[in-house]
Amino acid sequence: MVRYLLTICLSLWAALPIHAQNTAYPARPVKFIVPITPGGSNDVVARVIAQKLTEQWGQAVTVDNRPGAGMNLGADLVAKSPPDGYTWLLGANNIFVTNPHVGKTPFDVFKDFTPISQVALVPFVLVVHPSVPAKNVAELVAYAKANPDKLNYGSSGNGSPQQLASEMLNHAAGIQMQHVPYKGAVPAITDLLGGRIQVFIGAVNSLLPHIKEGKLRLIAGAGGKRFAAFPDLPAIAETVPGVALDVWLGVFMPAGVPKDVVARVNADIARVLQLPDVKANLSGQGIETAPSSPEALAATIKDDYARWGKVIREANIKAD
Repeated sequence: MVRYLLTICLSLWAALPIHAQNTAYPARPVKFIVPITPGGSNDVVARVIAQKLTEQWGQAVTVDNRPGAGMNLGADLVAKSPPDGYTWLLGANNIFVTNPHVGKTPFDVFKDFTPISQVALVPFVLVVHPSVPAKNVAELVAYAKANPDKLNYGSSGNGSPQQLASEMLNHAAGIQMQHVPYKGAVPAITDLLGGRIQVFIGAVNSLLPHIKEGKLRLIAGAGGKRFAAFPDLPAIAETVPGVALDVWLGVFMPAGVPKDVVARVNADIARVLQLPDVKANLSGQGIETAPSSPEALAATIKDDYARWGKVIREANIKAD
């Protein structure tokens, strides 16, 4: 009789939902997917969060770089993972608000993910090669109009944030800089330093060392307002209204993750991002910590999806 009752209890326990068994989340290591190669803004932020949560939880949060297909490869891996809270994505906004417009994605950005928290804002800035005789946006626009075939701008590929911001500037300022797509920001910056392209709008943490060395000239910020880390740097929109690129990073899990897991991870990530050493580390690289609620992140995706869809259609931007 005792054996019979024990068998029934074990069967009932095995039938419980994953989250009912997982009362002590996290009970095992977490895989944190970063859909780019090591060293970029996404990777930097993910590793800072992973290290701090590993220390706090006593469970490993391991960064796993899965680049490819414009970040879609890593994102798709997360979308198709079990919704148990042990596979995360550090996703940039282009996965959710531009990639679906420039080419077919293997996932539905609104149905296949659980937003957890926005974690950071990555300032993008406008820089030029020193051979360009422009020290501000107005001078750059005037030079481009006077030399319509002379300026080329680089990007990390068709549909990338760099191309979107540059095409916004082209359209709003009435100029026509020519697009040169690359397979990543690193080769684009290499050619920019060599003068083979002249203009670039990219992540400040990648460009700052070259700016400090005088190899590139910093013209303006590309965000909707001035960056807290660079209060004296004018935004492009102050000269050419309507040109704004706000790049955010967020943490996501597959759709269907239990609400208690979402709440736990959201709260712990917010706590990590408020630590003085974390804020100092990231701000030193030009990255601003920006935690949010899951609901706020979902609303941001919805708004940005509509806004960037309009830009992409008007500029007729297609995927590589």
